[in-house]
Amino acid sequence: MFTGIIEAIGQIAAIEMRQGDMRLYVQTRDLDLSDVKLGDSIATNGVCLTAVALPGDGFWADVSRETLAHTRFDKLAVGERVNLEKAMMPSGRLGGHIVTGHVDAVGQVLERREDARSIVYRVRAPGALARYIAPKGSITVDGVSLTVNSVDGAEFELNIVPHTAGEAITGTYQPGRAVHLEVDVLARYMERLLQFTPAQHSAEAQAEPAAQNDGLTLAKLAEYGYSRR
Repeated sequence: MFTGIIEAIGQIAAIEMRQGDMRLYVQTRDLDLSDVKLGDSIATNGVCLTAVALPGDGFWADVSRETLAHTRFDKLAVGERVNLEKAMMPSGRLGGHIVTGHVDAVGQVLERREDARSIVYRVRAPGALARYIAPKGSITVDGVSLTVNSVDGAEFELNIVPHTAGEAITGTYQPGRAVHLEVDVLARYMERLLQFTPAQHSAEAQAEPAAQNDGLTLAKLAEYGYSRR
C-alpha cells in the first residue's frame, strides 16, 4: 500500500525487453534506499514495482505483459523522470489516501491553465472509470494523491499547488500527455457492497439469496449512511 505522497523524482536509466515483457532500471536519486530490501515495493508513476536488484543508486524491476497492457510503460524512454514512493509503513502517516499501486486505466491531459500560483488540469478518463470519480473525492494520477475539483462526464479537473508541482513530475504535464489513473479503492468496495440488498431476516436469507441491486441510487446510499435523505 502507498499514500500518494511522492518521496522523490527518479529517472529511467535502462530498459531491457525480455521475451515480450520488460526489465527497468530506475535511478532513485534522493530516495533513501537504506531500508529497502529485495522484494520490496516501490511505486513508480503510480505502478507498484518489485525491486529485484539493488545496485546502490536505484533498483531493477520486472514489468509484466499485464502491466504493459494497462499502463503507458511501453512508451517509457531512457532519461524520463518518474514519481517514486516506497511502500507505506504501518506506523507512518496517511498523508494522501489509500493507494494500491494497481493502475486502473490510462487517462489523457486535455487542458492546462494557470490559476494564480496553481496549475489546473482537465483530464479525460475512460468512460468505464467515470462513475468512480467524484467532486472533492480522491484520485491518483501518476502516483500522486489529488483531490478532484469538478467532474463533467468522464472529464475532471485537478488543481496542482506549487509544492506538488515542484515535488512531482505533475507540474510538467502538457495537453496530450498520457497519465496513470487509480480511482479511490473505497469507491470500488462501496459499489460492490451496494450491488446486493442485505437480508432483512435470517429466515428470508435462508429461503432465498439476496436480491441483486440494479445499481447505485441516492436512496440506497442513504440506506447505508453515505448520504442524507
